[in-house]
Amino acid sequence: MAAPIVDVHTHVVPKGWPSLTEACGGGDGWPWLRVDSEHEAMIMVGESEFRAIGRQAWDSYTRLTDMRDDGVDIQVVSPTPVFFSYDRPAEQAIKCARIFNDLTLSLTQGAPESLIPFCQVPLQDADLACEELDRCLANGHAGVEIGNHVGDRDLDDPAVVTFLQHCAAAGAPVFVHPWDMQSGPRLNRWMAQWLTGMPAETHLSILALILGGAFDRVPPSLKICFAHGGGSFAFWLGRAENAWHRRNDVVRGRSEHPPSHYLDRFFVDTVVFDPAALRLLVEVMGEDRIVLGSDYPYPLGERPAGQVVRKADFLSAGQRTKLLSTNALRLLGRA
Repeated sequence: MAAPIVDVHTHVVPKGWPSLTEACGGGDGWPWLRVDSEHEAMIMVGESEFRAIGRQAWDSYTRLTDMRDDGVDIQVVSPTPVFFSYDRPAEQAIKCARIFNDLTLSLTQGAPESLIPFCQVPLQDADLACEELDRCLANGHAGVEIGNHVGDRDLDDPAVVTFLQHCAAAGAPVFVHPWDMQSGPRLNRWMAQWLTGMPAETHLSILALILGGAFDRVPPSLKICFAHGGGSFAFWLGRAENAWHRRNDVVRGRSEHPPSHYLDRFFVDTVVFDPAALRLLVEVMGEDRIVLGSDYPYPLGERPAGQVVRKADFLSAGQRTKLLSTNALRLLGRA
């Protein structure tokens, strides 16, 4: 039997959630869904339009049909980051997380072998985050998606490290997605927040795990994956390595080893769109640390899912199988 094709980076926007203002408290500014037709809707944040979505975001039949067309056997289905609510009090964010986690679980239960749900947690409070992760794992979620920062607190923050240690102990894989990018006149044009901000945010968070000493405090059993090819990290690893050695008094931070030492501690996905970029990723990260991702169902994602891997003529058949299948199965604890 051929190895199943696994897409670790997809998102969901379930329909039918209650008014978050009423369910979670805290006044206005919560996301809500403006349903424009049977097939189209708009995620609203307060009175502002955030993102147009189609039925593939909430309809499992459409999702499964697209998977079949793309040759994908398994999707990891994660939250859309706008619902993280890290900027709100934790007692409100935990209510929001429970609503969306339960809805996501309902959406995926009809195809449990094909749709693998990941949950969200109130990362601003480590105790509540661990509590919600445990609840979700007991209910059928397979892992957790987190944002790459909580305000000014990055992934080396002691409370976030506590949560990551808990994930390692529970055997829960972690998918890190950039969110809440800076805005301003220079970044609000041409979707520059997504084109430059997301890669930079992801790069910074990987450096935080390394230079902040988090990887030295979290056990190697932690399975953690970064979206969008790890952002700009692979391209600028040489710069970080040079700086770590030449300005060790400043750049070293709390890390015990230079950045290249930690490459076997995390995975990155294949959402880089270009074979040349994928070649660099394979050369830097190694063929065992890259997993298929598509960012389905959003328009900046890859369709058909996995085409950059399938078209990369520098990959051997064995390498292609690792990137499309077996690496993700290891990440998910299924191999």
